[in-house]
Amino acid sequence: MDIIQQGCIFVLGGAKSGKSRFALDLCNGLERRRFFVATAQALDQEMKERIERHQAERGDNWQTIEEPINIANVIRALDGKDTLILIDCLTLWLNNLFMKYGEDREAINQAIEDLIQNLADIQGVAVIVSNEVGMGIVPEDPLSRRYRDTLGYVNQQIAHLAKKVVFTLAGIPLVLSSRSLA
Repeated sequence: MDIIQQGCIFVLGGAKSGKSRFALDLCNGLERRRFFVATAQALDQEMKERIERHQAERGDNWQTIEEPINIANVIRALDGKDTLILIDCLTLWLNNLFMKYGEDREAINQAIEDLIQNLADIQGVAVIVSNEVGMGIVPEDPLSRRYRDTLGYVNQQIAHLAKKVVFTLAGIPLVLSSRSLA
């Protein structure tokens, strides 16, 4: 798949579908200043090991920025015509917002809108990774339903502004949308 020269590519998939690997491989084909925005937090040993494994896979060609909450600010600070920003992933980022802000929906919505606005105005290239969580059963509890619905909204908004949308299934990338936007 050809990578765009400006704008967003949105990569979706289920858990362990190959979306992060695909996004990284795609990005490695573009010669730019590379920034990896990691939203995961090492809250337990398993996650710490996962983070270390992913850092080793990226290699030295990437500058990693660990930011679990304020990714819109990171995009704003790093964005330029010569930059590539890979954000992995929105699923954990939204979870972090829910953990930080709880029932403060206004704060969560503001963070979402800030992200969408920064991605809409991006000068360089942003590759955004997220999970598709709306294809399973309806969650039993209200918090899980709210999370699923909010992530569905975020995914729709990012897909709408992205120049390319790719869904990964069993490690196979399926291009859902490819737009030529000015």
